[in-house]
Amino acid sequence: MRNDPKRPLTHADVTPKELFLNRRALMAGALAGSVTGSGLLAAAAVAKPAASPYSTDAAPNTLKDITSYNNYYEFGFGKEDPAQNAGRLVTDPWSVEIAGLVDRPGTWGLDDVLRSAPAEERIYRFRCVEAWSMVIPWTGFPLAALLNRAGVQPSAKYVAFQTLYRPSQMPMQTPGSGIEWPYVEGLRLDEAMHPLTILASGLYDAPLPNQSGAPLRLVVPWKYGFKSIKAVVKITLTDRQPPTTWNRMQPNEYGFYANVNPAVDHPRWSQATERRIGGGLFSSRRVPTLPFNGYGEEVASLYSGMDLRANY
Repeated sequence: MRNDPKRPLTHADVTPKELFLNRRALMAGALAGSVTGSGLLAAAAVAKPAASPYSTDAAPNTLKDITSYNNYYEFGFGKEDPAQNAGRLVTDPWSVEIAGLVDRPGTWGLDDVLRSAPAEERIYRFRCVEAWSMVIPWTGFPLAALLNRAGVQPSAKYVAFQTLYRPSQMPMQTPGSGIEWPYVEGLRLDEAMHPLTILASGLYDAPLPNQSGAPLRLVVPWKYGFKSIKAVVKITLTDRQPPTTWNRMQPNEYGFYANVNPAVDHPRWSQATERRIGGGLFSSRRVPTLPFNGYGEEVASLYSGMDLRANY
């Protein structure tokens, strides 16, 4: 999963290695004394993640970049709103309901979910449909490990996901926001079972901050970021393509698949290039967008024979 010379990342856009390592040590130390309950389990799960062959060799964006420039509309529509407003969200205790076409449906505590597979560090490219991008050092495990524990039934074809609905702590979850809550997303089963698809519980070797989707979020690196649903509370196996929030709201702009594709523009802007966060306020959109966000070698076969313009 390494970068080649056709996939350049400039040093202006990323963290120098020595600062990266320093920050990881500082974050791990700072958070070790500040979490309790299931938070301790989450902290343990991300304390020393194994390196993964699925990581890129690109240096990640800074922790500040990653945690202060977010789309998380439950907390506001501005990029800084999640960092300012998500602190009120209570994530301990936490559980995930697994339902539908599985052998062992039920409600799983966060600690049990995190035991599905050893934690790994996955340094992934992240590409937003708004044409900006980052490189993020997630900590997580393959979603397939959890689904296999639940026992996927042969008739299952899709996986549906649901975000927490808690208007008392997520202030934009109101009828007047223009979004139908709770936020929902979905994947085809083979996408969900792909080894690149993970459930993340941390970044920079520390538990996920609230604004980044704590305590558990999906990460699908070859798709636009809105597919990587945050604060997951329900996973349902189904034989029908599930509704997804943005596709339901604006189907001409946001398809079910949402694969990163420089050849398929958003109706209101080009997807051929992207702006790397971390290059300053006036950084230009000069970075070419890679098909499947650079993961084509691993995932293109999932869409063999499909018209990716029609199935955008």
